[in-house]
Amino acid sequence: MLIGLQIRDVVLIEALDLSIGPGLTALTGETGAGKSIILDALGLSTGARADAGLVRRGATQAVATAVFAPAPDHRVWALLEEKGLAYARDEDLVLRRNLSADGRSRAFVNDQATGVGVLKELGEALLEVHGQHETVGLLDARTHRPLLDVYGGLEPRVAATAEAWRVWRAAREAVAALQAEVARTAAETEDLTYRLSELDRLDPRSGEETALAEERAVLGASEKALSDIAAARAALDGLGSKVIGAIRALERARERAVSAGAASDGSAATRLIAASEALNRVLIEADEAQSAVEGAALAFDFEPNRLEKTEERLFDLRGLARKLGATVESLPQLRVQFAARLRAVETSEVALKAAQAELASARAAYLTAAEALAVARQAAGTRLAGAVMAELAPLKLDKARFRVAVEVLTEDRAGPLGMDRTAFEIATNPGAPFGDLGAIASGGELARFALALKASLAGRASGPQPLMIFDEVDQGVGGAVADAVGLRLKRLAENAQVLVVTHSPQVAARAEAHWRIAKAGEGERLRTAVEVLTPADREEEIARMLAGAQITDAARAAARALMEA
Repeated sequence: MLIGLQIRDVVLIEALDLSIGPGLTALTGETGAGKSIILDALGLSTGARADAGLVRRGATQAVATAVFAPAPDHRVWALLEEKGLAYARDEDLVLRRNLSADGRSRAFVNDQATGVGVLKELGEALLEVHGQHETVGLLDARTHRPLLDVYGGLEPRVAATAEAWRVWRAAREAVAALQAEVARTAAETEDLTYRLSELDRLDPRSGEETALAEERAVLGASEKALSDIAAARAALDGLGSKVIGAIRALERARERAVSAGAASDGSAATRLIAASEALNRVLIEADEAQSAVEGAALAFDFEPNRLEKTEERLFDLRGLARKLGATVESLPQLRVQFAARLRAVETSEVALKAAQAELASARAAYLTAAEALAVARQAAGTRLAGAVMAELAPLKLDKARFRVAVEVLTEDRAGPLGMDRTAFEIATNPGAPFGDLGAIASGGELARFALALKASLAGRASGPQPLMIFDEVDQGVGGAVADAVGLRLKRLAENAQVLVVTHSPQVAARAEAHWRIAKAGEGERLRTAVEVLTPADREEEIARMLAGAQITDAARAAARALMEA
């Protein structure tokens, strides 16, 4: 709700502070008195387009400040949050605009500098203007669908459709991600398969490189040792037979010595026996040495070509490691990783099929919800059109026809609010085609049409309603039509705050509050003033509106009758 408007140096207003209450407030005055200046100032503070002509002559800048007291659940608070502006829900919301004489302007929200565009967004959330020069809200087709949904009580269906859209969108994203994953991994499949086959063929084991290197070193040393043992065996080869030959030769020598009658003391024979015994011992030792050498050779016994095979295995492992850009030690882990990646390809394909099934289900659920919502909107549109048509005749718009066009769109234009386009359309004359609301030529007619629509929607909307401003909605009408306008404005004001600029006494009489706008002074001292009327003053003003310059008792009586009606 708008609770205050402060105006400084705007056109003919030097300084004006207005307090505004709930319900219907009427602004009256002679033509040219400056009623539109009040609306211009309000528009200035809420982000409307402005030029230097609004700055009062002789002033350096014009300042317009609108003070609102939005309900705690008003959507304007979310807008402030979105824009990063500080606020407190239990405090007033102050919108201010400074317009310099050179046409430059500055915008403020709760004394925080911001852009004019932010003021405009906030203003659109806080008020609607329907009048001679502009209609804010109804001409924007984006407002038609939400209004129809409120009228038809379709919010639960809208919420269900939005949830179905969210699920469908999430399913599309999941399928897209899996398709990308399958495409990426599929491109690697051939290479992974080849690499894994090489790893499977070699079957590398942890710690194998170290073990093979150690075995290679041992085998290399063993080959050299066996060569030395072979030389020893060659040296020992035939030693036994030579010793035996020597023993036999000594034995023959002893026998000859004995038969030749050697010295009696037998020293020669004795020495020959000693030599023969020594050779016997040599023979025994030679046999033992040969056995020991054979035993030593057995200690170095290994599979033929073992060293060659060990080196081949080691070279194969190191060659594959180089090809894969890894270490031999990491080959077993790489084998596990490659196998897992190949399994992931298969798993991704299975997951993709499951996700595609979920996507088809989510799509079907959304289309069902969206189509049902479109049908419900069409039904609600028919009811709303009937209600509006019933309001048009009393407002002297009986030749006009109104309809709610709900066009079902193609799937590629679907969205969280459904897959239809909703538009309010009107035909101003019999036989004329339906068109946008902007096709209504007269601003007064458009304002009355807005009133008819708002009257049809009255009581259906939930949550805080915006301030509604009707500028000369009664233009060109009087009598019963003006009375019908007043009654509908009064009805609207039961659930919303309404300002009306009017020349009609029937309309002014329905207001809870009444401001009279008048000019005072002369020449460059001419100023616009606003007087908040008491009940007695209201009677006099309404009588003036009825009678003109000469106010009669009959006019006063008629004014009282209107106010009491």
